Amino acid sequence: MTPLLKLFFVLSYVLLAAFVGAFADSRPKGNVMFITNTIKFVGCVAMLFGSHPLLSYAIVGLGAAAYSPAKYGILTELLPPEKLVAANGWIEGLTVGSIILGTVLGGVLISTTVSQSLLALDMPTFETGIDTPAESAIMIIMMIYVVAALINLKIPDTGARYVSQKTNPIELIKDFAICFKTLWNDRLGQISLAVTTLFWGAGATLQFIVIKWAQVALHMNLSQGAILQAISAVGVAGGAVYAAWRIPLRKSLNVLPYGIAMGLVVCVMAVYNSDLLPNTSIFSFGKFDVTLNLLPAYLLLVLVGWLAGYFVVPMNALLQHRGHVLMSAGHSIAVQNFNENISVLMMLLIYSLLIWLDVPIQIVIVGFGVAVSLIMWLVIKRHARNQAEYDSMHLIGEHKH
Repeated sequence: MTPLLKLFFVLSYVLLAAFVGAFADSRPKGNVMFITNTIKFVGCVAMLFGSHPLLSYAIVGLGAAAYSPAKYGILTELLPPEKLVAANGWIEGLTVGSIILGTVLGGVLISTTVSQSLLALDMPTFETGIDTPAESAIMIIMMIYVVAALINLKIPDTGARYVSQKTNPIELIKDFAICFKTLWNDRLGQISLAVTTLFWGAGATLQFIVIKWAQVALHMNLSQGAILQAISAVGVAGGAVYAAWRIPLRKSLNVLPYGIAMGLVVCVMAVYNSDLLPNTSIFSFGKFDVTLNLLPAYLLLVLVGWLAGYFVVPMNALLQHRGHVLMSAGHSIAVQNFNENISVLMMLLIYSLLIWLDVPIQIVIVGFGVAVSLIMWLVIKRHARNQAEYDSMHLIGEHKH
């Protein structure tokens, strides 16, 4: 079920890409985010009342797919181009922090102590029908979505208005195809789109690789492996915030070599295992014990995450800027989401095939790292060829046509 949950969530980003961009541009972005948060709430309600988890998660995925073009698209409406890297850095840093917090909260909500306390809360003269730890957890999540939706109502109208959006599905698909070709043909758009597409596909695959590596090389169980993902996410948040502080939009393409470095650092993971150093405790955080033989693994994952966050945030900002100039905020983010989630599906398919063929995880890691570095090198060469024809850097900071 777990891989299928991921699939049903991601499919919404791919199948609905032609429609969610138009919806995001049809009304103020805060209004769009309120509606789409309500859709996520409906997905939780469906699960609470016994619908199939895959269907419920698909509804949540629909809300998320429609939410994203508004969440990122509003940045280009609120801010000048030179502020986009900083804004993306903070959004990515806080989003990763939210993911870590959500993962921890999920574990807490289904723990015996907390779930029993939640189930003990009965409303007088009213039967809630909530009788299991999972149901009590979903109820709390629903309340969080309600709070998020209420916050959405406070988002100010930016005043940005686009041409009246079409409603014919065929026309919307044609418009989406034009936007898709426009971004890939743009000399700066194609570079940033290639990088973000690679990053999200690689990031989703790396999550599974880390869990498998933790089991084989570090002798960890599944829950301990999940902690490694959180450690990597801390690195991503740090790299994102550092990029927001250090990289102006006009120098966003200077971070491309960090993508090559990230792939090479991933390769180092293949040669490390926990038997190389003694299992000596260094310090503890509550029940979390940091041992000498696991410390290099933690540092490696923080470094991989930091490099990823540092090079993807400027690319996100550049892509949003070019999309805003060439088309509209919602449409460009929808194109970005479409490409990124196609990449997620393809790379997870390749990874699943390699695991099914019982390829050793060390070989998978090296292949993955080399592939990332090679693709980033090809992207850098492509940018150099574009620049040799004529300098496109003056387009950065250009105002909407």
